[in-house]
Amino acid sequence: MGLASVSTASEGIQFCIFDLRRGQNEGQELDKILFFFPADLPFSTQLSVIGLSEGLITFTRIFSPEAACEVIEAERHSHVFYEAESDIWMVMVVEKSKEAEAIWRIEDLRKVLKEVHSLFVMFYGPVRAMLEKEPNGGLIRSHFYPFIMDYLSDFLVGKRLQLPSFRDCLKERGNVQMLTVGREAAIEVQSLVRILESCVGNTQCYSLILFQDLLVSTTLSPDDTINLFTYAVQRLTPHALSSGASSWSYLRRASTSSHAGSVSTMAHSGSVSEQIYHSSDISPSGDNNHRVSRPLQHGKWSKGNDGFLVTDIWGVDVGSSMIASPTVWLQQTEERMYLCIYQYKGLTLILLMPVSSILNGEQGVSAVKQQVLENASLKILKVEEKLSKGWGGENAYHVGGYRYLLVDGDRNISRASPPGKVTTLTKESLLAMSKLREEVDLEKGRAKWDNAGLEKDLEVCIRAKNNAWVIARITRGKELYMVLEKANETLLYASDAFEKFSSRYCNGAFSLD
Repeated sequence: MGLASVSTASEGIQFCIFDLRRGQNEGQELDKILFFFPADLPFSTQLSVIGLSEGLITFTRIFSPEAACEVIEAERHSHVFYEAESDIWMVMVVEKSKEAEAIWRIEDLRKVLKEVHSLFVMFYGPVRAMLEKEPNGGLIRSHFYPFIMDYLSDFLVGKRLQLPSFRDCLKERGNVQMLTVGREAAIEVQSLVRILESCVGNTQCYSLILFQDLLVSTTLSPDDTINLFTYAVQRLTPHALSSGASSWSYLRRASTSSHAGSVSTMAHSGSVSEQIYHSSDISPSGDNNHRVSRPLQHGKWSKGNDGFLVTDIWGVDVGSSMIASPTVWLQQTEERMYLCIYQYKGLTLILLMPVSSILNGEQGVSAVKQQVLENASLKILKVEEKLSKGWGGENAYHVGGYRYLLVDGDRNISRASPPGKVTTLTKESLLAMSKLREEVDLEKGRAKWDNAGLEKDLEVCIRAKNNAWVIARITRGKELYMVLEKANETLLYASDAFEKFSSRYCNGAFSLD
């Protein structure tokens, strides 16, 4: 089964993945291309883009051997770089536009590249390992093309590809959003975790518990937690199952009127990934004789009568003729794990068990599920009831008069104003915050390399064109960004409002006292 491109009405975005260790001999240049979007561009054009990227990487290493190239700003394009693994580079080339809607943060685009790689590794393992398993590159390409096109389908607004723009300035990608729970609820959750672990017996297992789209509990490492949480919010939670779409974008949730920020038009109808997967092969390897699971496909998960989520994404188990259970690869243990997902109302439980430790494969997984139903059902009902009583709805973390983003970088946690509230801000306020965050990103980058791990406190306060106050304060690994549109004209008033928020909702972490 072959792979083909999705045509674009403009060349507003190019996205490629290549291996610097491959294709160094004349006549073998195509070997280095592992993925390229749009895939229907001539190979000469693809090689030109990758050749320029290689040159920029090599040139910048002369001046900064220890710091990988992150971005190159040209007159007409931004070149965004991310070294996913050693010598495996992901590059996004974005055409600059005079339209205000097409303004984005470079760091946000880099986090898109990082998210693509992190999710890919969670399902298939490291890229380098796949290249070593099949050196001709056919295996990795047959997985990259459908996976990334399924991922990019989340960015479609109508028929246009919508990159994260300035309208997403009060959101942080690559973090988890936690549910605040009381002491009694926390005790019940911990009790549930212990029961889930007992259902697997003496085998080491892990769990992740969500309520709605918020994390309640995890026994995974921080990186694995972020990856599985991201996937759960995109495909597994009740909201994801009901909408068939991911929930990360403010635009997708609350605004459908303005699509001017799109950088590329998808000149087709229907699913991007369906067309690319069922068309003729144009990948450099020409080899697509691999059975590829596509975990990011929409509409492939459903809730069974027993409460467990089911999917046929992973095919059928040859030995038992049962639908194969989903599996993921954990960075923490570097082993493949079965994924069992149980859902009751707004509660989603994810149980992970080592494939190597479950006897009889699918039959062993079914036995664990039965243990969960028999031993954990009552506790699940009790936990869901307690969390529901304390849940304030989608606007639970709204603070009147404030539009904010709080980031705890040490714990990889963020909290923000609800998307519907953020969309009430004017374009001028959002543009000002986006520009402020871009400046903060640059300052953080300088501090990272100048101070070798020493944290730097930072405070910036800007008056936007519409007289709104846009504020950022960074201290001790925490960041708080805030927009005050109805503040008094004085800086003193805005500073006082910021201090009140810090004292009441952040335990004074950002107070100047």
